[in-house]
Amino acid sequence: MWQLRPTQCVRWGLVTSGLWCLSLVLCGATGLSADERKGKGPDCVFVPTPHDIVEKMLEMAQVQRDDVIYDLGCGDGRIVVQAAKKRGCRGVGFEIVPELAQKGRDSAKENGVSHLVTIKEEDLFEADMREATVLPIYLLPTMLERLKPKLEKLRPGTRIVSHDYLIPGVQAEDVKTVVSKETGAEHILILYRLPFQPEAEAKPAK
Repeated sequence: MWQLRPTQCVRWGLVTSGLWCLSLVLCGATGLSADERKGKGPDCVFVPTPHDIVEKMLEMAQVQRDDVIYDLGCGDGRIVVQAAKKRGCRGVGFEIVPELAQKGRDSAKENGVSHLVTIKEEDLFEADMREATVLPIYLLPTMLERLKPKLEKLRPGTRIVSHDYLIPGVQAEDVKTVVSKETGAEHILILYRLPFQPEAEAKPAK
């Protein structure tokens, strides 16, 4: 089991193509209710994950044909489309921005996987995730904290691969550092499995 330190989390955020500061400025993460968020647009800007990193996330979760992938804040739908095309599994993406949601649908059609991929224009915080067996996620820690109560209700054995950011207070099963051949940037992939295990306390140095 991995013991992750806060310093690692900060370092990983800074490493991610300089996006940490941009995310803090542009992402909502305000603690607003669903009603209060209506009309305010997305909680976070869309930062696309390189296709080779998407593949590493799918490999880490050991995605199979009988899995159902849910992507919360799916952007252009690239993760669910790639999973459906390469692994034959079903995928559901949630995207609140209509233009991005339509891009996801168009991509599914162009790649011949419209029968496997569904893109819903819904707030990710209101998504019904009971059917999910795999969740690849790329969200800030504050958003992960808000989602945590819903994630905890997922069925046992569900795998979550978080891109760059830790789920607060949860013990990771595996952690990998991967460099994208597409962009040259370093990415951190963190695997969790349901039911969640509380993060182990660090032992004092002798």
